Formats: sequence, structure tokens, C-alpha cells
Amino acid sequence: MRGAGCRVVSALVLLSGLVTLPGCTPRGGGSESPQPDATLGAQQPGQEPPAPGAQPGSDGGASGGGSDESHQPAPGSISTGQELADHEDLMTFARGVIPLSVGGAGAKLGAQMEEAIESIDGSPTRFSLVNKGERGTSTEFVYLLPASTTFEGFAVPSVLETPSQYTTFTRVVEVYGSSASAESGFELLASATLTAHPKKDQQTHLKLVKTKPVKWIKLKLSGGVLVEQERSTFQFSELIARGNQDVPELSAKFSGRWGKRNAGFELKQQGAAVNGCYDGVAPLSGTVSGNILKARGVEPRTKVVSLFVLTVMPDGAIRGVRSSNGAPFKLVDFTTLSDGAAQCPSLAAPKVGCGSTLHGVNFDYNSATIRADSGVLLGQLYESLRADKAAKVVIEGHTSSEGSDDYNLDLSKRRAEAVVAELVKRGIPNSRISAQGRGEATPIASNADETGRSLNRRVEVKCN
Repeated sequence: MRGAGCRVVSALVLLSGLVTLPGCTPRGGGSESPQPDATLGAQQPGQEPPAPGAQPGSDGGASGGGSDESHQPAPGSISTGQELADHEDLMTFARGVIPLSVGGAGAKLGAQMEEAIESIDGSPTRFSLVNKGERGTSTEFVYLLPASTTFEGFAVPSVLETPSQYTTFTRVVEVYGSSASAESGFELLASATLTAHPKKDQQTHLKLVKTKPVKWIKLKLSGGVLVEQERSTFQFSELIARGNQDVPELSAKFSGRWGKRNAGFELKQQGAAVNGCYDGVAPLSGTVSGNILKARGVEPRTKVVSLFVLTVMPDGAIRGVRSSNGAPFKLVDFTTLSDGAAQCPSLAAPKVGCGSTLHGVNFDYNSATIRADSGVLLGQLYESLRADKAAKVVIEGHTSSEGSDDYNLDLSKRRAEAVVAELVKRGIPNSRISAQGRGEATPIASNADETGRSLNRRVEVKCN
């Protein structure tokens, strides 16, 4: 995704361990911005989280399990970085948060669907939200959540000013929630008036106004921290959120054709498994978790690998991101095709088994406990391995790169062992199957944002 400014360490969880600190003055002093009405959170340099390498649920974190009051950020204070709250970011596209619309004046000044995805991509990298915005220009993004969610906190990282007098960071952040629809019933959940962070690797915590279950989120971004010109470029980083979320239902919408000519997808879904092709010729395969398909494909002529994180929209369109040959993820957005000849050379029945890469085996946060929503995929894997009685099976666990190498290696091994135990419980002979942890050693995508990290958190099935 395109971005501006410097990249900083990602923080996917809110910070705790708070002490009072007065507000600070943005770039060069003289800012018109008021003192912050929110919380700045800072992780100390060189400090590792107590749950390093934790896969945020491997495509999703633990369902339920609230936080205690001791971890609630206090307005007007800064974290000492002594401890990270044991919660994951619920506002990422990789977790199934779907951008539905872009509104406000910013929609005419550069803010489009790509910016809506960048605002929830799990990366604190700043990007240009709008260009030539007036002092009070507002942009509104509406998102559909994968399941009913009760949020307990929101934060914005990397509120940093650039040396340019023509560019500034967004000043006012408001988060609204609705349980009714994408068009109505929105109530203010949290807000903050931002000032520039005194250093990198910090988060401003929004002031929580209301706690209620919601299914739609409206993110409103207005003005700039330090506006020095009549028209300015306003930047943003991302919205981070924590709370409790119901377990999303497994989508069955990944069968069909989308796009035009040689651009688009032709997919067939069976349970949690998907096969198909893209660009008319290149085969892909993947697995579904909740409302998200994560897939990999190889162009047969050039051997270029493409990675996909996709969802089917309420109107039937397919939307998501794609990375080819290791390039940054870019937006893909195709409407449904209902006529014309199929373009895939052959479309085999979807299945998982020997040689599969699985992204739908979900674990509790920082744990090797398999979540119940993994049952469909594990059932399909069991049936496939049971039918292939001659195969010796190795279940490999893989993590993303947060935390230490040693912790990631141990976590990946424990999760692989948990999958083996589940398959043995279902009936695979213990003598046929073993577990191996690979940690973060063999990523298949960049770890720079949550989209790539979520693809790196996976289970691979090796047979011989």
C-alpha cells in the first residue's frame, strides 16, 4: 500500500501501566491545537512484549474474554511500557473488517477505498489521507465488522509531524458504532483531539464515550494537528481497537466469477477450502476463516507468486488486497460476473490435505488452544488424510515476526502439536503424524503490516 513518512514498530495491542504526563507542543511550537484529551501510549525501546510472537488468533484472536479495569488507559496519561495488555487489534482488514463506503469532503480530495483499507491495515506507517484539504476537511469511512463487537478501547499510533509546512497529521478522530445498519443508528463510541507524539513508537488512546455491541463502525477524521497553509495534505496511520467479538460465521460466498476479460477471479468453495484461478490462467488455492479468504497462486508461465486476502461484499462484489512477487499489497475490487464462458483451464474440487497451507486453524490469543471455529477446516483435513492412508504426515506451525525467535519457535511447535492432537483424537494413527515448529523462519509475506503477518501465521501439511 502506498505510504508517506517513516515506518515505525507496529503495536497491535493497547498499552497499560500508566503515569500522568502533561501535554506536549507539536512541530516547532506555536500550534493552535489544544492539549490532548486522550492518552499517549509508549513502548520502551528494546522491550519485548510478554507474549512475543503471539499469533493474534491465527486469523483472529480469542473470542470473548474481557479485560480487567487495571488495563484501562486513563485519559491524559502516558504508558511506562512496563506491560502490554493481552489483547489483539480487532480493527484490521485481515480480521474481516470490510470497508463499505467513503464519505465527507475528503472523498473528493483523494480519500478512496484504498485509504479506507490503509486506515485498518495493522501498520503505523503514515499515509496521505487527503490532498489540498481545508482546515476543517472531514473524511468518513464506514466498515462492516465480521461479527457483533463490543469495543473497550481505541488508539491511533505514530502521530508524528513532517518537516513540511504543507503536510500535517489528522487532528480529530471520532469513532461511531451502529447495530442497525451501515446508514443509520450510529452513536459516538470514542474520540480524541490529537497532538504530535514527542517520540516514535507511541499511541494516543481515544476517550471512550460508550460501550455497546455494534456491527458497523464509522471512522471520522477531521482537520490537521498543525495547519499552516490554506490547503494542506492530511496524513493518518491506523485505528487500533480492542474488545470482545462474537465468533464470525464461516462465509459460503466464495463460489462464482468476478472481474472482466483476463482480470478477476473464478472460485469454487467447499466448506473452508477454495480452489480457482485469477487473471484467467493462474491457479490458486486457499482457506476461508470467517468472512476472509486467504489464498496463494502461481502464474504458470512466469512462476510469479501472488498472495490474496479477499472478502465478498454484501452486494456480491469481491474486494481485498493482492501482492505479486513480493510487492506491497494493492487493492483489488471486482463486481460479479453472471455470463460468459469460464476462463479457468480446469477447476478441481476444493480440498485440503497433503501440500495444503491452512490459514483457518484459529487459536486463542497467545495460546495453543484451538478455537471452535476451526472445526470445519480440521474436519476436512482429517477426512483427506484418513483417505490417504499411506502418507506420513508432518504438521508444520509458522508464526509472524513479533517477539523473539525462541518464543515464536516454541509457540509454533505447541500449535502444531495441538493440531496433531486434534487429528489423532479424530482418528488419524499417532504413528502416521508428527508436529514441527518453524517459528518465523520461513515467511511467505512481509511482516510490515497485519495483512502480511496474518498470512505468515499458518499451518502447513507436509506428506511423504
